Amino acid sequence: MVHIADDGRTWLLSGPTSSYALHLTGADELLHLHWGPPITLADAGALAAAPLSGHRPFESPLDGGEEYPVEGGPRFVRPALSVRTDERRGTEWGFEGYDTEGDELRLRFADDGLAISLHYRMRGDVVERWVGVANDGHGRVELLRADAATWTLPDREGWRLSQLHGRWAAESRLATAPLTYGEKTIGSRRGHTGHQHLPWVALDTDATEERGEVYGCALGWSGSWRIAVAQLPDARVQITGGAGYDDSGLLLLAPGESYTSPVFAGLWSDGGFGGASRAWHAYQRAHVIPGAERDRPVLFNSWEATHFDISEEQQAALARRAAEIGVELFVVDDGWFGARTGDRAGLGDWTPNPDRFPHGLKPLADRVRGLGMRFGIWVEPEMVNPDSDLYRAHPDWVQHQPGRKRTEFRNQLVLNLARPDVREYLWERLDALLSSTPVDYVKWDFNRSFTDAGWPGEPYPQRLWTDHVHALYALLDRLRAAYPEVAFESCSGGGGRIDLGIMSRTDQVWTSDNTDPLDRLAIQHGLTQIHPARVMAAWVTDSPNTQLNGRVSSLRFRFVSAMAGVLGVGGDLTRWSAEELAEARRWVELYKEIRPVVQRGELYRLRPPAGGSSAVQYALDGEVVVLAWLQAQSYGEPVPAVRLRGLDPTASYECRETGEVLSGSVLLHHGLRTGLKGDLDATVLRLRRI
Repeated sequence: MVHIADDGRTWLLSGPTSSYALHLTGADELLHLHWGPPITLADAGALAAAPLSGHRPFESPLDGGEEYPVEGGPRFVRPALSVRTDERRGTEWGFEGYDTEGDELRLRFADDGLAISLHYRMRGDVVERWVGVANDGHGRVELLRADAATWTLPDREGWRLSQLHGRWAAESRLATAPLTYGEKTIGSRRGHTGHQHLPWVALDTDATEERGEVYGCALGWSGSWRIAVAQLPDARVQITGGAGYDDSGLLLLAPGESYTSPVFAGLWSDGGFGGASRAWHAYQRAHVIPGAERDRPVLFNSWEATHFDISEEQQAALARRAAEIGVELFVVDDGWFGARTGDRAGLGDWTPNPDRFPHGLKPLADRVRGLGMRFGIWVEPEMVNPDSDLYRAHPDWVQHQPGRKRTEFRNQLVLNLARPDVREYLWERLDALLSSTPVDYVKWDFNRSFTDAGWPGEPYPQRLWTDHVHALYALLDRLRAAYPEVAFESCSGGGGRIDLGIMSRTDQVWTSDNTDPLDRLAIQHGLTQIHPARVMAAWVTDSPNTQLNGRVSSLRFRFVSAMAGVLGVGGDLTRWSAEELAEARRWVELYKEIRPVVQRGELYRLRPPAGGSSAVQYALDGEVVVLAWLQAQSYGEPVPAVRLRGLDPTASYECRETGEVLSGSVLLHHGLRTGLKGDLDATVLRLRRI
């Protein structure tokens, strides 16, 4: 809800448990007032009446207090907006007015033909912010940078910064450290979100998992991006973020053209990191993830079982085994198209390989559906192999710099989706695939970063970085509109494209190419800081783990690790014994029973995976599921009980595994015994309120 002061210069956005306020001074200075627990409009007015900090030599009274600092004038902080015309650089804006539409607030500013709008919307306790910039004048405007928002934190001592960092096969690892003076910058200059950082930060001073203030920000953008966290000389803290890694230019706006930034969302919580993450999860299920009320099916993916060596009969044999253990969705991975017998050829030629699938994919899809499963397919539309019919016909369709070597990673180049002819070609090929075959699911991969991001012949080639992402979004939107029953997964060599932008167009994400069940615990712990289990795909693969480390683990440990998100299976089922297949079927049946709680329930991280044991809890409508793991048992000591969260202390709960009935108060204070022992043990415990 938006509240507006009588003079129309103070605005208050209110959510269920938080408020956000800003104020425009008589000199048209837009100041941040409040972000935190609920306040009234009168409280906001009192904050607005307080004077700015006193004058200090070499400092600006605006720095650290402005809602959206622009380049130019009495400012020294990082500008959120930087523009250049043929005559000048910077912005000297004036307030034009405001308007509201539903729950959205728009503040309008102008500067010599440049129209700037700041947008605010409260969804639950998440504040969505974005900016629009339009050239209403007669000359060209070069938009060097237009960040979505700058977030201002209250005066505190001892801020700590949390972030998710990593690399391929080691994504989403949580790191927390004291924030020091200066600027901490994370981002991606790779053309996609990246494995190295997720576009999320959280700041606190003394928060624990379940107590204390946490401020979090997450950017909804699937291309290059930057978030800068600055502790200014007077100890105030601001967070600025948006599309693009540097200031080399987003767009060149001709008269009449405009730019709208992605959303940079912010959340305040006084429920610790757990309370903050549950609020983020609820926000995404309600406002971001398409069809989030529908639980995701158990899938089988063929990649680790077969790699590129596939055929119709071989896939059909795997499908029969998958159906026997209760799989609901069978996905054929890489190797079904063109000359794709390895990673050196075929990308771009999206027609079934006639030797492997002589009658196309439809016969296999029909067989899969006849087994009671849905059918899925892997694609990588944004890429091309130089050894492909597409590249031989259109070598100019790839990103490249004139006169320079075309760098290859995984023997492939990146198509320039910013070109209309490339976009139309991909639509035609994907439309032909989905219309000729009963496909229910598309795994959309992206296996290399931008390197030679050039666009010969384009007057402003920098726009490629932005236009590629918008073209990707438009293509996904068009496919979803044409095939509303088809689900999409975002994959980028694992977790290289996970953000609120891609999540608004896909049904789940591939968390990591690392399917080792022990490594996955830390990856999943990090990802759930911001994203819900409902989107977190996880597979049970073979042991020893052949993808990375050769670790040997039990089927129990592998299944319970993968059941923490959207369960999938990726092992070679034709090599599993009858006993393993029977055990797998029992685990799949159990997952289907607990799936609504895992995918839609509130998630509590009871014990992080850094120690010898770890556990997570999910709760929904009186049903509770606890997943617990033991890495190693030292000295024969029993594993401590895990204290549950989010229960009614006055109610009683029955553990379905043991038949034990305990009060909520006892479970909250004394905890639940897991019975774990030995090395790499795991368990599932179900409780029901009675």
